[in-house]
Amino acid sequence: MNKFGRLFSVTIFGESHGTGVGIVIDGVPPGISLVPEDFREDMARRRSGAKGTTLRSEPDVPEILSGVFKDKTTGAPLTILVENTNVRSGDYDRQIEIPRPGHADFVAMKKYKGFSDYRGGGHFSGRLTAALVAAGVIAKKILTGVEIRASLTEAGGSADIKTVVQKAVAEKDSIGGIVECRVNGLPAGLGEPFFDSAESLLSHAVFSIPAVKGIEFGAGFAAAKMKGSEHNDPIVDGTGKTATNHAGGINGGITNSNELVFRIVVKPASSIGKTQHTLNVKTDKTEDLLVEGRHDACIALRVPPILEAVTAITLADLWLISKAYKE
Repeated sequence: MNKFGRLFSVTIFGESHGTGVGIVIDGVPPGISLVPEDFREDMARRRSGAKGTTLRSEPDVPEILSGVFKDKTTGAPLTILVENTNVRSGDYDRQIEIPRPGHADFVAMKKYKGFSDYRGGGHFSGRLTAALVAAGVIAKKILTGVEIRASLTEAGGSADIKTVVQKAVAEKDSIGGIVECRVNGLPAGLGEPFFDSAESLLSHAVFSIPAVKGIEFGAGFAAAKMKGSEHNDPIVDGTGKTATNHAGGINGGITNSNELVFRIVVKPASSIGKTQHTLNVKTDKTEDLLVEGRHDACIALRVPPILEAVTAITLADLWLISKAYKE
C-alpha cells in the first residue's frame, strides 16, 4: 500500500510526469513551527545538479495545502504537494512496447493490466522521493535532540567517488553505491517487537526508496565472521552505553541509546546511455533499445537526504508510540 506508520503516518501520491508528487501526513502534533524555509536545505540536497545526476531540473518547492495555520501545525492532516514543471514525456513513448531492463515497466504493465503510467516510471519513479524528503523535514522536528545524518561512503566499489562517477558518465553507464546513516540522541526503548521492531520498520521504510537492494545494521554481514566474544557489546553504565557498537544501536529490536548505525546498498540506475537488447512485448521478440531521457549515472549521490527522511519518519512514529506508553 501507499501508507506507512501507525501514529505518525504518511500516504504518498503522484507520478513522475503527472501534475506533481505529494504526501499526506497524519498524526503531526499541533504547535510545531513550520515555514517554507524549513524545507530548503534537504530538498536542495536531493535535487539534481551535481556531476553524474540527471539533467532534469525541478525547483522542488513544497506547497503546504493543509495542516498549517499561522506557521504552526494544527494537528490536522498535513498535505504537501511538489509540482512537476520540467517533464519530457515523449522520451518514454517506446516503453509502451519495450519495457526498460531493470525498471518496473514490465511488472507494472502486468500488475495493472496495461493501465499504469509508464512516463518516467510513473508512480515507481524516484521522483516521488521529493515527497518523502518533505515529510522527513517534519518528522525531524518531532525528534527533539536527535541528529540524523547520512552520507555516501562509496560508489562503484570505490571511495574515490568523484573519479568513478566521471568514468561512468564518460562510458554512458551507471554505478551503484553504499550510503551510511548515523543517528545520535535516541533514547533506549524505541521499537515494537515482534514484527514492528526498530530494524523491521527501518528496513521496511528504506526499501520504499527506489534502487535500494540491501541493508545492514552495525557490523552487519561482517558479524557472520565474528565470534560472540567479539560481537557482543559490553554495557558500561546505566544509560545503556556500550564499549563497542557492533549491534548498531539496537538489541532485540529495541533501541539501546547508543548511536544507531546502518548502511544501505543502492543499485546502479537502470536507465543508461548504452544500447541494450531486450523484449518487445508487442512483437514478442528481442531487439535493441537505447533509453531516451535524462537520467542519473549514480543515483546514490542523491540518496543521503532521502535516507535521512525515511529514517526520521520511522523514528518519529516509534517516538510517539513510546510517548503513549509513558502517558
